[in-house]
Amino acid sequence: MEAPEDTKENILKNGDDTEQQKQMDKNTLAAVLQFLQKNNLKETAALLKKEADVKEKDIQHNEASNNQDVSSVLSAYNNESDPTFYHEHYNNLMQFIEDSLDVQKSELSQMLYPVFVHMYLELVYNDHENQAKHFFDEYSKEQEEYHQEDLTKLSVVTKKDHMTKNELMVCFRTSKYVIRLSRDSYQSLRRYLKDKQNSTVLTILEDHLYVDVFDGMPRNKEQISAKAGGMVGEARRDANKSKVYFGLLKEPDINLQLDDEEESGEGDDKPKKKKPKKDSLSSKKNKPDPNAPPNTRVPLPELKDSDKLARAIALRESLKRIRLAADSLPSICFYSFLNAYDGLISTDISDDSSMMACGFADSCVRVWSVTPKKLRNMKAAKQLDAIDKEAEDVLERIMDERTASEYKTMLGHSGPVYSTCFSPDKSFVLSSSEDGTVRLWSTYTYTNLVCYKGHNYPVWDSCFGPYGHYFASAGADRMARLWATEYHQPLRLFSGHFSDVDSVRFHPNSNYVVTGSSDRTIRLWDVTDGKCVRILTGHKGSILSLAFSPDGHYLASAGTDNKVLLWEMRHGYLLGELKGHTDSVYSVSFSRDGNILASGGADYSVKLWDAQKVFKDSSFDDLAGAQPSVISGTDELLLGSYPTKTTSVHHVHFTRRNLLLAAGPYTATS
Repeated sequence: MEAPEDTKENILKNGDDTEQQKQMDKNTLAAVLQFLQKNNLKETAALLKKEADVKEKDIQHNEASNNQDVSSVLSAYNNESDPTFYHEHYNNLMQFIEDSLDVQKSELSQMLYPVFVHMYLELVYNDHENQAKHFFDEYSKEQEEYHQEDLTKLSVVTKKDHMTKNELMVCFRTSKYVIRLSRDSYQSLRRYLKDKQNSTVLTILEDHLYVDVFDGMPRNKEQISAKAGGMVGEARRDANKSKVYFGLLKEPDINLQLDDEEESGEGDDKPKKKKPKKDSLSSKKNKPDPNAPPNTRVPLPELKDSDKLARAIALRESLKRIRLAADSLPSICFYSFLNAYDGLISTDISDDSSMMACGFADSCVRVWSVTPKKLRNMKAAKQLDAIDKEAEDVLERIMDERTASEYKTMLGHSGPVYSTCFSPDKSFVLSSSEDGTVRLWSTYTYTNLVCYKGHNYPVWDSCFGPYGHYFASAGADRMARLWATEYHQPLRLFSGHFSDVDSVRFHPNSNYVVTGSSDRTIRLWDVTDGKCVRILTGHKGSILSLAFSPDGHYLASAGTDNKVLLWEMRHGYLLGELKGHTDSVYSVSFSRDGNILASGGADYSVKLWDAQKVFKDSSFDDLAGAQPSVISGTDELLLGSYPTKTTSVHHVHFTRRNLLLAAGPYTATS
């Protein structure tokens, strides 16, 4: 698709330059110059200084300012108290919580983990190494299981110098740990700390914690556990107040008349029957969604005739879709990869379910045809000149039958390929790798078109937007990026996660990008300004897979905590918790009608869930901002579990007619 002329101007528009922006640019230049000098690139640094008119004193001032900022933050841990008091104060806090009212006990227990962490850091900062080690060994095992991975990273911080270099310390330096307490519980805690003169805990509460106080009854253990798990606590309530346009864009009119012979059925090789009657597809129009964004909010490419034809075919296919329900489950077709257990990493299936792209550990990308039709390369340039470009079957004429094969191999990455994704029209394949790049491949020539460089570390995931043109990437640099295919620089940087961003997906209306991270949070980003408009907490492990419902109202997420969670997008509420998997969940997908959710993972099984029941049973319109009860229960919501022999499930995908496709590598057992 060709991009509109005003794409870059609209997407990159940030308003007039302010003094703050100029200062940020100055700091960025100084940081780049420091990097060049550190790596002994003196000539490049001198040239940049000359062009940018940056003086040496500016660089030194910037470096001193950064060091001062870090030192000032860490100085909050300065405490001359007797190190033996920390054991006493922490034990007293534990005893106070144990003696509290039963209704408040679960809420107050949230204090234990952040207080433990900051007490340990105070001991380390004040050079009480032995006492810090003893304190850590005694109380670290008392913390929740989902914090143990973070505590393992924290355990290597044993000296004051380590505090400026440890990755986990960035979280505690830049953000306060968020705890949500009822007003009664909070007042009870404050009274205890003042009456007992527990200055250590009181100082930690004021300097390092953010207590989000609400009016009403204290939450019970189940309610707290449902939203717990984030690396820096729960999301603040004001973080999910922004308006989100979660509806679908109005579909453009497609005034095409389509014969049955023009349909491209998904793997259907039966002879087509001609019908004299031609149905106009313009009559199939969706009703305007009141929650949809304006069509001009994000500039999208105009539809070409080939795009309109593809949409017309997709619409005709959808008319033959089987409606799924608890008493009408889909058939499942599973693709097993033999002799590829250590090699296959990622899998994706095109929207029309005719092609499959896989990324491998040996840095190659392979594309298969999953229909009888073989893959072909485009003819050479000299042969293309002789083709009549006005012919109706020009797309067939440009392909070289001599190159037909069941699969194609594409080489270019220099590390394992962690994700693959087809464009909506399957003209392109996107791949991301350990080498820190995202590559765009053509499915006409099966060659690399563009190499996008922006991430500094491995890129874990990438995906196309629902209208093509835009795509997103996520990586180990704790950032996600928004790109347009014709620009080699990202249009947006989504920064806010505290650990690797493991998964990324577009909202069906292309106005938002959702990311899942190893910091155990999900964030929804507005592509127009790059701001985070939703923060969702509840997972107890890294989030490996995300999927929006077809109507854009709901989100499914899954990861290493073996659970699938269902969210609604209007308020960011957690609606359902689906338990049944016994190992990490690698992929989730909604059926085309949104009624059924499929999931698959490392426990060698595909599971089907009644998503529609969760959505119908959740009533959250009259809760005045309160989190509704989370629906769970394996017996009621699990519609079917289909084990493989020993094949982990890397990808699940519903075809346009609601046939479920799944794929994964077979593991040979001795």
